[in-house]
Amino acid sequence: MKRVIHWFRRDLRISDNTALHHACRQAEEIIPVYILSTWKRKHPWTGPNRQQFLCGCLDSLAKNLERIGSRLILRSGSPAKELVNLAKESHAEAIYFNRNYGPYDVEVESQLERVAKESGIEARGFKDTVLLAPSEVLNRSGEPFRVFTPYARAWHQQKKAEPLPRIRQLRTTPTLFSEAIPTLEHWALQPEATILPAGEKAARARLKKFLGTALYQYGHRRNDLSSPGTSRLSQDLRFGTISIREAYKACEKAAAECTASERRGVTAFVNELIWREFYFQILWHFPKVLDQDFKEQFANVEWDRNSAKLQRWCNGTTGFPIVDAGMRELNATGYMHNRARMIVAMFLSKDLHIHWREGEKYFMQKLVDGDIPANNGGWQWSAGTGADAVPYFRIQNPWSQTANYDPLGHYIKRWVPELRDVDPIRFTKHPTERLASNYPLPMINHAAEREVAMERFRTAATTRASL
Repeated sequence: MKRVIHWFRRDLRISDNTALHHACRQAEEIIPVYILSTWKRKHPWTGPNRQQFLCGCLDSLAKNLERIGSRLILRSGSPAKELVNLAKESHAEAIYFNRNYGPYDVEVESQLERVAKESGIEARGFKDTVLLAPSEVLNRSGEPFRVFTPYARAWHQQKKAEPLPRIRQLRTTPTLFSEAIPTLEHWALQPEATILPAGEKAARARLKKFLGTALYQYGHRRNDLSSPGTSRLSQDLRFGTISIREAYKACEKAAAECTASERRGVTAFVNELIWREFYFQILWHFPKVLDQDFKEQFANVEWDRNSAKLQRWCNGTTGFPIVDAGMRELNATGYMHNRARMIVAMFLSKDLHIHWREGEKYFMQKLVDGDIPANNGGWQWSAGTGADAVPYFRIQNPWSQTANYDPLGHYIKRWVPELRDVDPIRFTKHPTERLASNYPLPMINHAAEREVAMERFRTAATTRASL
């Protein structure tokens, strides 16, 4: 073919990009395009932090394309309509894209394929966001897995694609109109947090740093709230500024060259990559999880509607230091340590008895790495309603979580400055008096609310079983 379009989505890089690679092999000219959403102001499933990171990714991508002789075309509107119009305008013969796996993504892809076919334009989708697509990992009956461990076992047994080479040169029609690289003003938003540097170069630097230090200790340091024991690659995998294949291949190489003790750290990190793919396939096969509990026996759990309690949780003023530290980290940076995510999620759903959907929505509005499959999966896991969820009777104690994962109080003192002069041992048990004059007492009694949660879940399960 002479000319094709590559539609950038969750693959904002020129290295190891499946659809872009095939487009370059099969056409003389490539038109790289990104379609900007047209919503304005507050949106229930995103917010300033993620959009600001997106702007940085697009700026980085545009510069990378310019270095290899191309340019990024930006348009706003309905993806199917804008892409087909661009194809007609540029006389492109095909539209190449990497597939995504959420219900909205599937709908948009189907619409594009239908509209393109009607216009005599080929639409070609490729696997790129995951190592194994949801339809590739099934049980012996050809059904999707509902539990992680057998899914992971089947996942390991399948061959994974190798990373693809970086694109070195790209020819693009120079006369096409493009909108400017967006800022937050495009969505009528204002900055809210200090976020990580965006783009392919920054992502590769984070991967290199992780491979050189924290990967080998990941198994025993990833839950340490006060040390840099995680990869910090979640937003890069979310926006595709680095490929899942490259991350996985680097782990394979590291595992082959390290000691048995270090290999346990590598295995633990790969396990997290598999969890990511597990949640992708849950959403693909069971899209109902966006609106319903995955475990139907908990569909009638009694939840409280209490906007005042929800707001204290959002603001990080619950009087539980570990919970408040996590929420303040999120509000200040658009990121929260994964262990803290579990703690605050279980506190909202089990201690405050507020529906997990409220927390899910707040996270998606604040997190730079907010990804619907993983976010939904994580919230339902913590609430006890999801696939492979924690049993409802396992309820994390914020005080013991502090003792286990922030025993010296470094994490708490960083994000809750009112408590900087407090002996950290006091963060590990329910206080009988204020920890500081300007810090509130705990808003609830954990032990009492734990019993309430247990009874509500037990009642819902019993009622469901009797129907």
